[in-house]
Amino acid sequence: MADISIEVDGIRFVNPFILASGPPGTNGKVIQRSFELGWGGIVCKTISLDHSQVHNTVPRYAKLTDPDDRKKVLGFQNIELISDRPFDIWLEELTAAKKAYPDRVLIASIMEELEEDKWIEITERTQATGIDALELNLSCPHGLPERQMGAAMGQDPKIVAQVTGWVKSVSKVPVWAKMTPNITDITLPAKAAASAGAEGISAINTILCVMGINLDTMRPMPTVEGYTVPGGFSGQAVRPLALRQVMECARACPEQSISGMGGIENALDAVQFMALGASTVQICTGAMLQGYEMIDKLCADLSDFLDSKNMASLQELIGVSLPYFTTHHDLVDRQRQAKREKAGQAGRDSMWKGDIKSETEGLITD
Repeated sequence: MADISIEVDGIRFVNPFILASGPPGTNGKVIQRSFELGWGGIVCKTISLDHSQVHNTVPRYAKLTDPDDRKKVLGFQNIELISDRPFDIWLEELTAAKKAYPDRVLIASIMEELEEDKWIEITERTQATGIDALELNLSCPHGLPERQMGAAMGQDPKIVAQVTGWVKSVSKVPVWAKMTPNITDITLPAKAAASAGAEGISAINTILCVMGINLDTMRPMPTVEGYTVPGGFSGQAVRPLALRQVMECARACPEQSISGMGGIENALDAVQFMALGASTVQICTGAMLQGYEMIDKLCADLSDFLDSKNMASLQELIGVSLPYFTTHHDLVDRQRQAKREKAGQAGRDSMWKGDIKSETEGLITD
């Protein structure tokens, strides 16, 4: 039976499945419940020093469903902000969760304004709870851009490097920088974070979208008092985009660990991210739709897949598909060469058949 545990940045995960930052990690109670069920790790919902300016609305979700099966969710949009719970309460709950489950990996997602003192304070106070790593939320697509937070930071490589450097100046645990997909070239902020000392890259956060229009009311969805804002798109529909950007981050930052996410709903989805360089995978929408109990099947199916490929551990899987990406020019050359070789082989086969026929005819004549 294959070993699905893995060590990443000096942290031992009993399995590579992590609940991503969002509703699945909204408080200490659900964090401990996820560990009890068997998740290898969890990233808590993003926290900040001052929650007083964070106000979440109801409703704040919208779904894209299959027109032939309305129960099948293809994509999920949220306009939810970071945690609106007091920072001091979070510190207590993180401490309690780590004490109760010391062998499970607890990662704190943190976000602050572009002020060095605030990033240093939140880093020092959060890591004092005993958490295993920090994930820098530089990527929330709709969260407080007016305060230059989230993607407003992550879209500027200079700011990414600056903030990562502030955190690394006082961090005692590994730091992962979470990338926004809402950018032309995701490798630029990824390399900026790496240059500033980040041990890992998390990718991707949600894709900024407008889910649709309610044709009865002609209002955009999700509708809050008749109005809305663009929100973050997740779910299986984003997986091809996430795979591409994870691949690019893995190639651009070969020394950094990659935590991949974006539309993972089963073990075979996760396998694809690992084959492209991710050593851990994060799941949010999948767990919201299927329940936290999905972890049992994720682990069993991942182990079965490795066995089917005669792989003894995850290390044999990680990055196995990366060498097969090249340039279009190279693809054309490879195809031309393959055609030449095929034509050459066909010619040799034809000559061989001709020789055999000639010899056979000679035998018949004699």
